[in-house]
Amino acid sequence: MTPPAPAPTVENVDARHRYEIRVGEVRAGLTAYRDRDEQRVFFHTEIDDAFAGQGLASVLVQEALDHVRASGKRIVPVCPYVAKFLKKHEEFADITDPVTPELLEWLEAALAR
Repeated sequence: MTPPAPAPTVENVDARHRYEIRVGEVRAGLTAYRDRDEQRVFFHTEIDDAFAGQGLASVLVQEALDHVRASGKRIVPVCPYVAKFLKKHEEFADITDPVTPELLEWLEAALAR
């Protein structure tokens, strides 16, 4: 009998501007962000192919957004996956800000640094 897979864990790797989801010792995916004042701007989410279809992206984003709420910041969903997640999880509507052209310009400049 195969032992059960370890439960996934999510941690904020602030120095690398991302939350990572791990299964055991293996990084299974990440959601990347940049902070702009009180906003945490999510711009990219990925799950490694070896872990696809296990619902890990949803676990990752749920825990990341819970962390954002606990830290008193607001969410800006530039990442299409985060935006889609927020449409299904209205409990974050009160801390979600719209994506604006000005914000996209800021993000492009921040990522170019």
